[in-house]
Amino acid sequence: MTLDYEQLAQATAQAIATRVCTIRRAAAADAVDLADFGARTFIDTYGNFSADDLRLHLERTFAPALQAAEIADPDVATLLAHGGGKLAAFVQVRRGAVPGCVSGAAPVELHRLYVDRTWQGRGVAQRLLAAAGEAARDFGGATLWLKVWERNARAIAFYRKSGFVDVGVAEFAVGNDSTTDRVLVLELRRPPRAVAAFP
Repeated sequence: MTLDYEQLAQATAQAIATRVCTIRRAAAADAVDLADFGARTFIDTYGNFSADDLRLHLERTFAPALQAAEIADPDVATLLAHGGGKLAAFVQVRRGAVPGCVSGAAPVELHRLYVDRTWQGRGVAQRLLAAAGEAARDFGGATLWLKVWERNARAIAFYRKSGFVDVGVAEFAVGNDSTTDRVLVLELRRPPRAVAAFP
């Protein structure tokens, strides 16, 4: 019998991540850390845009005051994953405007799901996605939808593996530049009652 060491290592890393990574709702005191983390992970993904466009986008999206407002917004749920004493990932779910291509019942947006590079492939994204689904249900959602950059093959593969279906396109602005996003949707099914929502 031959052991697949790569699969074993991945399974071990995911098991460790499950034990050492904790998930909780964001609080007002998290705004600065969340703004810094969001800006850094956004640059990791979209760093090929011009410096001016990136600067404009980060100012309009990840200023600490904006993050504080989102944390306080009753139509936004921000969940943080911490590991090793540091922010490892976060997810934001929100109620709001919905693209015309999203036809599912009671749609709620998966607005952001950002994972630090050192935590990618360790099961954190799957845990946050599950938490996002529960947060969307708490908002009365029956459909979870998102926009993902059409060139972000890794993210698209992750969402498709998680059951999302591509239903169309939408524009996304980065500063004064624009990109094309794919719009993906997932029908939410309520998990067994034993699965508790994150506080």
